[in-house]
Amino acid sequence: MTLALDVFRAGALDGARQWADLNPEERRRRALLAAQHLDAASLWSLTEAHTYLYGAAGGALSPRTARAYREGVGKFLQHAEHAGVSVIRPDRDDGPLYARTLETQGLTPSSVRVNLAAARALYRALRWAGVTALDPFSDTKAAKDRTAAWDKRQPYSHAEVQALLTAAGPRDRVLLLLCAHGGLRISEALALTWADCEGDLLIVQHGKGGKLRRVAVSGSLRAALAAWREETVDGAVIGSTQTAARERLRRLCVRASVTYKGWHALRHYAGTRAAAQLGLETAAQHLGHASIETTRVYAKWADTSLKDALKGW
Repeated sequence: MTLALDVFRAGALDGARQWADLNPEERRRRALLAAQHLDAASLWSLTEAHTYLYGAAGGALSPRTARAYREGVGKFLQHAEHAGVSVIRPDRDDGPLYARTLETQGLTPSSVRVNLAAARALYRALRWAGVTALDPFSDTKAAKDRTAAWDKRQPYSHAEVQALLTAAGPRDRVLLLLCAHGGLRISEALALTWADCEGDLLIVQHGKGGKLRRVAVSGSLRAALAAWREETVDGAVIGSTQTAARERLRRLCVRASVTYKGWHALRHYAGTRAAAQLGLETAAQHLGHASIETTRVYAKWADTSLKDALKGW
């Protein structure tokens, strides 16, 4: 476990204990006061405590999810203040009206869903504290996304990946291959330590949902890791923040004359290539997908049968 993740989970556990150790009346009093004053910090602390204790992820709650929920709770409280919504005694229509407000602000359907999930988490926490029995979001749904999933997950092409690898130095070459061949998310790649590199396998200690998985290493990634290992010491393989990594990729794309699509598009490249060459089940295993339905998105990109057929028309 990385130090940052250790610190986050220790803090979340401590916050959960503080709320859980209160007697029910005191917990209700503090939560009620926070709701009356739209105290974002206190209401987030309550929401995080309930989510950590009773949420599906439990102790594996990720900093990324917590950050998104915190921002979502803050956004709803700002809306409540501006729109005159009573957090304690909301109307039935307040949830749908909030969803439609987010949509008119230009948020994508996925962003609306995240914000609604945060608001639902807030109301679960308020019910836990005994502040209200109401939930204006129980029947609230975000509008369907009209853009197909595979149209939003455009991978780098094989030629673009090769151009990036050609322009990259040893460190960035490793990071590119961890994502483009290993299929790692950028957060997983940056958290990788040399102790996680076991011959032909990489150990992702804390993948999505806190899951551990083993990832097969390609020949070129193995060679890149060996070359880079000679220039480093024990510890993190890359040793970088996501912000710094994104900026390096932007500069690398400029040097390679490749349109910047972010690090995740390299994972999409890995998924597309694995689906085409290895089949859906193997691709799902390689990427660590819990459901093969998620991997079917990459099959859409890998299927060139229609385009190939049209060439002969």
